[in-house]
Amino acid sequence: MRQQEGRLRIRGGRVIDPAAGVDAVLDVRVEDGKVAAVGGAEALGAPLPGEETIDARGLWVVPGLVDMHVHLREPGEEYKEDVRSGLLAACAGGFTAVACMPNTSPPNDCRAVTEMLLAKAAEAGGARLHPVAAITRGREGKFPTEMGDLLAAGAVAFSDDGRCVASASVMRRAMEYAASFDALLVQHAEDETLVKGGLGHEGAAGVRAGLGGMPVEAEEVVVARDLVLARLTGCRYHVAHVSSPEAVRMIERARADGVRVTAEVTPHHLLLSDEAAASYDTNAKVNPPLRSEGQRRALLDLLRRGAIDAIASDHAPHSVLEKEGDFASAAFGISGLDTALPLVLGLVADGSLAPARMVEAMAVAPRRILGLPGGTLAQGAPADITLIDPARSFVIDTARFLSKGKNSPFGGRAAPGGCRATIVGGKVLHDAHAPGRP
Repeated sequence: MRQQEGRLRIRGGRVIDPAAGVDAVLDVRVEDGKVAAVGGAEALGAPLPGEETIDARGLWVVPGLVDMHVHLREPGEEYKEDVRSGLLAACAGGFTAVACMPNTSPPNDCRAVTEMLLAKAAEAGGARLHPVAAITRGREGKFPTEMGDLLAAGAVAFSDDGRCVASASVMRRAMEYAASFDALLVQHAEDETLVKGGLGHEGAAGVRAGLGGMPVEAEEVVVARDLVLARLTGCRYHVAHVSSPEAVRMIERARADGVRVTAEVTPHHLLLSDEAAASYDTNAKVNPPLRSEGQRRALLDLLRRGAIDAIASDHAPHSVLEKEGDFASAAFGISGLDTALPLVLGLVADGSLAPARMVEAMAVAPRRILGLPGGTLAQGAPADITLIDPARSFVIDTARFLSKGKNSPFGGRAAPGGCRATIVGGKVLHDAHAPGRP
């Protein structure tokens, strides 16, 4: 398989398109960067002149996956990650698009930074880039940014991720301003006064290891406050990397009452409990922290039934400088772009998650939440397509990550499947069977 332009036909794959209600073995024809037709081999007829073909037998053909929460570290910390390395890692992980958070140095709180990121992405190739700008200037939690100008520059949402907007009055003003544009606010829900100095989940495992101090209630009190403000202002509100089942239940109740609220969960919060951090593995040090086994199971159940909308990696690459050493001084975060899809496929393989629900959470919901086109393989949709090999068994090797960040607690873990190919705008930008790839 090689990079394709013009006409492309994906033959004999299992097309899983929840938005169109399709789950069947079909062919997909692509022309000029868009889906031209989906149907049986006979219905689509003989190959068209100049049409390249991909044999997708045994593969899943799904709308392009979108990671709506990544940290690309540029500008300011390019030694950890940059736009180019992050977008290439995203493609290798099966993602056709990513939304990058603004906690860089300087932060993305003005038009110049947003435009710089988009220019870098255009040069790099790889997955599409959708910048998330800051809610407040300098991410200091005091004054809202110029949201209208940032939207015009290409921002798709607003967040002070890494920091919570602590002031209720500032959050109200930001929500009112955002609502005037129907813009999305993404909250890092964490009451800093309840977690200051904490290293992990405040539970039995953390107490035994001396790593507690970050209670789940720190997330819940912020979500409860913000849901009241979202109801007041009519703003679209999204909870990043949710880790509290009770916070999700609050979201469910608010949604039933008409509040425009969504939430995402990370693969590591679905797969790991606080016991992973209790072993002093700095790669398992994340914020919000890994929660108890009971809470992990509850999050998975809430995702399964749709109470949690999306899965996002919260890709947080660090160098060995930030992750090696003692647990207290290690940075929070997991490098997730290379592993998110294989890890979630593990949940599909063990029956915890249906394939269509996985596609909904990783391809359809992120686009709906961010207001991006696509999320379907219907005729006329952008030809952003992920080919998944559910039988591509391999062992996760952090040394082979395309991301600069190798900080992952999943090294050595068996994965039941992964990305076979990533197609963006009708072009094959990643092929797992290309020379040099596993």
